[in-house]
Amino acid sequence: MKIAVIGDGGWGSALALVAARNGHEVRIWGPDAEYLREVARTRENPRFLPGVRMEGALSWSSVPEEVAGGAEAVIFVVPSQYARGTLRKFAGTVGAGVPVASATKGFEEGSLKRMSELVREEWGVEAVALSGPSIAPETARGVPTAVTVAGRRETAEFFQRALGGETFRVYTGDDVVGVELGGAVKNVIALAAGICDGLGYGVNTKAALVTRGAAEIARLGVAMGAKEETFAGLSGVGDLMVTCFSPQSRNHTVGERLGKGESLEAILGGMVQVAEGVRTCGSALALARKYGVEAPIVEEVDAVLHGRRDAREGVRRLMGRPGKAERGGAG
Repeated sequence: MKIAVIGDGGWGSALALVAARNGHEVRIWGPDAEYLREVARTRENPRFLPGVRMEGALSWSSVPEEVAGGAEAVIFVVPSQYARGTLRKFAGTVGAGVPVASATKGFEEGSLKRMSELVREEWGVEAVALSGPSIAPETARGVPTAVTVAGRRETAEFFQRALGGETFRVYTGDDVVGVELGGAVKNVIALAAGICDGLGYGVNTKAALVTRGAAEIARLGVAMGAKEETFAGLSGVGDLMVTCFSPQSRNHTVGERLGKGESLEAILGGMVQVAEGVRTCGSALALARKYGVEAPIVEEVDAVLHGRRDAREGVRRLMGRPGKAERGGAG
């Protein structure tokens, strides 16, 4: 079938390759027409997915109508800060009843809305959420990967059939809130994991951080109406592990450089791709406060990002919190 992938970044390109390997005709949208012409000519995406050949029935365009017109399915993979604006560019181009999946991990700043909520508002469509432990370069190269698609059963099963294959296994679920929340907030915990590595701490520290980070995400999710078991799955602890431990994780890399003493401004100034956790952190903290949930790791990461706290002092503050029961004890 014809599939539109809205977003030419690393993850969008990886999902486009997954679809193309399954025999679909894939059209990819990006904002930079000149760059897309070069990608089409060379069959490489050096800005976002270096070292991977973009093979298969793939085409690229910066014109929404050329990408979404006639599409039988849409995968939306645009960084969260550009999501609403991009959705508006495509208003009226996606046919009625066309299945839509959102693979963006983040919130809209200010409104704190999840990506599927933005799709509903702008397109009037109930999008499913696609997330899981899926570093883009590995997925693009065909390394075995598993993800979850959550939402309406018929739509989730549609994308399970469309994308599932020998190297890409797709599970289905119905907890959209949990899948989107896990995919977004894990990037903040990955920043913290990177900070620990930058400070020179060991695996004891990072294992404790990731475990308590998982508990923090689950507490917030349950308060927002998600299912607790979702956070023990691929879009929860699975995605959290890969993002916190992979050297290819952008969020981990940013955190590690912060831990080594670099300024956030300098780090981001030299990056082409987006580290979603930097923007997600403030939204995650605002959601925790809105729902009355303690989120000490998110709070300390936010303080480090905005220069209110030295990274090492942030770790000391976390370690010095009053003693709690591990289960049922907040923070």
